[in-house]
Amino acid sequence: MEKAKILIIDDEKLLRWSLEQNLTKEGYIVISAESGMEGLQLLSEDQPDIVLLDINLPDISGINILEKIKKEKKHPIVIMITAFGDIETAVKAIKLGAYDFVEKPFNLDKLKILLSKAVETGSLRQEVSQFKSQLTSQFSMNSIVGQSDQMKEVIALVKKVAQSDASTIFLHGDSGTGKDLIAKVIHYSSKRSDKPFMDINCTALPETLIESELFGYEKGAFTDAKVLKKGFFELADGGTIYLDEIADMKSSTQAKLLKVIENKTFKRIGGVKDIAVDIRVIASSNKNIEEEIKNGNFREDLYYRLQVIPLLLPPLRERSEDIILLINAFINQFNNEFKKNVIGVSKEAKKSFLNYAWPGNIRELKNVIERAMILENEEYILPEHLPIELSKQNVPGKDLSESRVTIPPGGLNIEMVEKELITQALEQSKWNQTKAARLLNLTRDALRYRMQKFGIMNEKP
Repeated sequence: MEKAKILIIDDEKLLRWSLEQNLTKEGYIVISAESGMEGLQLLSEDQPDIVLLDINLPDISGINILEKIKKEKKHPIVIMITAFGDIETAVKAIKLGAYDFVEKPFNLDKLKILLSKAVETGSLRQEVSQFKSQLTSQFSMNSIVGQSDQMKEVIALVKKVAQSDASTIFLHGDSGTGKDLIAKVIHYSSKRSDKPFMDINCTALPETLIESELFGYEKGAFTDAKVLKKGFFELADGGTIYLDEIADMKSSTQAKLLKVIENKTFKRIGGVKDIAVDIRVIASSNKNIEEEIKNGNFREDLYYRLQVIPLLLPPLRERSEDIILLINAFINQFNNEFKKNVIGVSKEAKKSFLNYAWPGNIRELKNVIERAMILENEEYILPEHLPIELSKQNVPGKDLSESRVTIPPGGLNIEMVEKELITQALEQSKWNQTKAARLLNLTRDALRYRMQKFGIMNEKP
């Protein structure tokens, strides 16, 4: 923070003059006011970085001015000036958000040190604010790329959920479909955006550590607990916890998680005191949770508690109309990162992208674009720049010659055809959704999404 601006609000003329002279020599820009009303006006007009505020002013209490300052979204650092012995009022000011206080008559050298620390704190606050602003922009609704019907439904639901008070959200979808992105968009588009977002990969945390990482522990709770440790839930208070691949969490931890969600309280390991938290829990999994419940790997009560707002992300092969949009978005991203000027993909390469099944979904598509742009320097991404599996230009598991559909002269309704194929697959498999999904080369979640879309019942009527 270069040439920090300091506003002095004090009714003692000699003190104001002395501070102006000394602080100007230190390189600060100094303005002053002799009353609270004048100080409030200068606050609005000049937007100082630091305010030296006398508690006892002739027109308005310095405490009242402090309260007004702290209500502003962007406010300066406030250092209170107190009369000798008025510690009680100074402590009250600190509780209300004052940075520190100095007593009259004060030591000028100590004040200069305090101001230097305040300037450093202000710089850090500004950096944090800029970083949060970047995150909010990076994970806005515009970061979700898609114009397919499925993605339009997803985006509409994400908007509703982000602005709601929903405390639990469950993201379903294959690996690489963008669950991490959706979780961040929900957080940074909500009123919780200025609070922490804790991204926890349940697979990456060892079973022996996940409980202590989530809930923390008290000093002495076990042999290596030499100091108190706050867990992710405590650190995320007011914000969002994202539990990625929650199906990999052990059953005992699932039980404690359910209690936290329901009661909004928990105890650290080795602790006896309940700690209250206000958090939103977003969970995700690429596994079939209902199968995990049947196999005894996931608690049914936790599933239904998380399933208040389920959100299914379709695999990329089911939203082919979004592939080119995603390609262009990734090209723009990597043009900026790698300082390149790739225009797009050639017609031949485009066919390869559109004909490929994308088992790795959006993550795989992003990696293909990144690889091509790192290794090649052409204006366009060409077929020879792509991995060999894309150049085959066929979709695994499908024989198009055997499944060719003839369009009648009068045309057809493609959604009715899709509904009929789904119904036939269900009937052929005796309404076993797993077998029906296999017949159509779909995931079970994708089949269920279409059944819900077309109003097909879960079992044979």
